[in-house]
Formats: sequence, structure tokens, C-alpha cells
Amino acid sequence: MPRRAVDFAPNTYYHIYNRGVRLQSLFIEPTNYEYIIRSLGRIGKTCGISIIAYCLLPNHYHLLVYQEKETAAGELPKRVFGGYSRAVNRRYGWEGTLYEGRFKAKTVKDQDFLRHLCRYIHANPVKHGFVDDLEAWPWSNYLEWVGKRERTAVNRPLVDAVFGSGKAYADFVADYLAGFAAAEALNYLREWEN
Repeated sequence: MPRRAVDFAPNTYYHIYNRGVRLQSLFIEPTNYEYIIRSLGRIGKTCGISIIAYCLLPNHYHLLVYQEKETAAGELPKRVFGGYSRAVNRRYGWEGTLYEGRFKAKTVKDQDFLRHLCRYIHANPVKHGFVDDLEAWPWSNYLEWVGKRERTAVNRPLVDAVFGSGKAYADFVADYLAGFAAAEALNYLREWEN
């Protein structure tokens, strides 16, 4: 495989994502999602990689992580999703890879991109039509960000410093989704008129 274009470095944020091969589902039952969430926390802590935002969807995932130390942020998806793939194959009698290819990673270079990326990650369940309300999607840490659940750790100082509060962040995400819905409606009308 070609060398990854991202050089992982300490004190840096990364967007890491991947999807199922042929867009197949990665998660068969709720315990699969729970396994990944627990693994992200445990392995992240071991490696010195903070999970800032995450969203697990049936056929893909998004992570925003912060590499604190020398262990490359890329170790997190290798360990978590590699172990998950082996566990799923054993449990369900499958063979081969679950993923389209190697995970993708992008360096988050500035605060504006960080702000947009957080809401992009959390908005995925609504954008892809899995739920109408983000609060109905249990497989992200959006609810922790807005102060409505305490399942996983959340970087509260980051949320408050970048967005002001959980409520301000919820409004920021809602604005994004309203703009997305308006654009979708406009596209639908254009297609209908033709």
C-alpha cells in the first residue's frame, strides 16, 4: 500500500474516518457499537490519544482525536478497528476485511476547520437520514458535548473555549443542519422542475 500522506505528530488534532467495504454495515447489533466506544476510550488512554468527537454510523465512522504524545494517532484506529474486525469475523463466521481500505486521516490545521469538523462529525446521523434529531442517535458523543449524557469523557474546556457552552454548540450544529436541509430542499425542487 502507498505511504499515508499524513505525518502524525504530538499536540495535533486529526480527523480519522473509514467505511465498510462495498458500503456494507460495520455494526450488526448494539453491542458492536458499545465495543468500539469502550475500545476507543481504553486504547486512547493507553496511547495518549484523546477522543474529542466521534460518530459511529452503520457503514462508516468519524473520529476527531488529539495526539498528546509520541504514539501516532494512527495507532488508535489500527488497534481498535483491527481488533474489532477480528472479533466480528470470529463471532459471525465471516472472513476478510470489513473496511473499504486503510483508514483516512487528515490533519486539522486551524481553529475554523476544527469548529466545522466537530459539527460535521456530530451531524452525520441526521444528514444520512438515520434520525431526525441528533439527540436520538446514541452512537456519538454529541449528547456529552451538549450536557445531556455522561457516558464518555468529553473535553469540556475545549467545548467551552471554542463554542462558549454546550447550548451554544447545539445551536451551532442546528444552524448547520438547517442550512443542509435548505440545500437539500432546493436540490429536490430543481430536480422536480426538470
